[in-house]
Amino acid sequence: MTSPASVGARRDPGSFRDPTSRVFVSEHEVFRGLDDRGLADYDAVAASAFFPALLDEGLVVGTERVDEPVPGLDGWAAVLRHDRLPVISYPFEWPFEMLRDAALLHLDITGRALAEGFVTKDATSYNVQFDGTAPTFIDVGSFQPVRAGEPWYGYRQFCELFLNPLVLQAVGGSAYHPWLRGSLDGITPSELAPLIRGRRRFDRGLLVHVRLHARAESRYADADRERDVGNELRQAGLGPKVLAAQVANLRRTVTRLRWKAQRSTWSDYAERGHYSDVDLDAKDAFVARAVGAARSPHVLDLGANDGRFSMLALEHGAERVVAVDSDHLVVDRLYRHLRDTGERRILPLVMNLADPSTGLGWQGRERPSFTDRVRPDLVLCLAVVHHLALTDTVPLELIVDQLADHGAPVVVEFPHRDDPMAARLLARKRSGLFDHYDLPRWEAALEARFEVLERETAPSGRRTLYRCVPRG
Repeated sequence: MTSPASVGARRDPGSFRDPTSRVFVSEHEVFRGLDDRGLADYDAVAASAFFPALLDEGLVVGTERVDEPVPGLDGWAAVLRHDRLPVISYPFEWPFEMLRDAALLHLDITGRALAEGFVTKDATSYNVQFDGTAPTFIDVGSFQPVRAGEPWYGYRQFCELFLNPLVLQAVGGSAYHPWLRGSLDGITPSELAPLIRGRRRFDRGLLVHVRLHARAESRYADADRERDVGNELRQAGLGPKVLAAQVANLRRTVTRLRWKAQRSTWSDYAERGHYSDVDLDAKDAFVARAVGAARSPHVLDLGANDGRFSMLALEHGAERVVAVDSDHLVVDRLYRHLRDTGERRILPLVMNLADPSTGLGWQGRERPSFTDRVRPDLVLCLAVVHHLALTDTVPLELIVDQLADHGAPVVVEFPHRDDPMAARLLARKRSGLFDHYDLPRWEAALEARFEVLERETAPSGRRTLYRCVPRG
């Protein structure tokens, strides 16, 4: 039987910044090539006590050394094989509590490494991925022995890509998602410091890691670039105990951060007062039947809100669900509920469907687009079309095009003009401007890109559900 690796592995476009290792991806497997220095660091960490323990606890991605040759990976001192995660997501798609959990995992792993004489040489939030609601550290090439007198080089990255975004949201009251999406390097201390006002300026953790960090950043930017900072740190007595104290202080600071938002546009949507019981029952039955008929292990739930239909999909045969919604608070609540109940099969993400994640970074490929990363077997698009068409003014034909981009069967709901939610949105529009929003126009657009296998109008007569497969 042909090994999946024999298909050939391609370089991961986001793995080029570490000169000692590189990640490659084949159809079914993930590999890491190590040069001589990377191999020496890996052999040392693999012989430690903490690293095998992290693997056993599932906190680090499953890793093993490959003995047989891997096509496309010639010239490396050694090759590692990693477990492949179901979906790759990015920090600008995570709700607050998700980013906070990822930060705490990174600090815990770094602390355990320091206790045995190792350290993580970088600390970007892209080092963590989520298997459902379980954070997993993926940058195995990041571990190296602590070198006398050297600082934790990951400190600045940790602040810019973990701590500062969390502070922006919890203290500054501003969402970090647009900022992280606009800068893959994160938020610098000097950018964040002016946004911390009032009594929070004197919070000890924020004083050290944001305000004083910003001052040091400014001071060293103007200082002689030829100074030997490493020698200064060695003379100052920097060592593992100091680094461990720094990590512990960061952990206390992150642990205290809380986002206290109580209400948002859709935070009360779970009550679904605009649905009659009979309409909601009919919708549940249609979705359950569609999921079961499609035999879809991986489902994408667009406009998931409280996750009702994501969980319904699991009940009827789905193995994994990516639940997407633009409302940060409802996604944060969903994540906390799933985490606290131990449900790991749903990955909740924050994303505006009218402005989805595009390719970012080097050549626009370092961080691939959402559509490139998430390839479902079935798409649920429920209670979404009228918002895209009437709030975001996206033509019906373009909404269908976006659904077709996923390359999968679709279950989609169209609220008629007399549906209470659609009527409310239409009432805000200038008369005649949205006359094109109607059932015949929608069905013509849908049938141009999909074959409709099943359609059902709700008992109220105000919404229609469709089960479709892409044409051609």
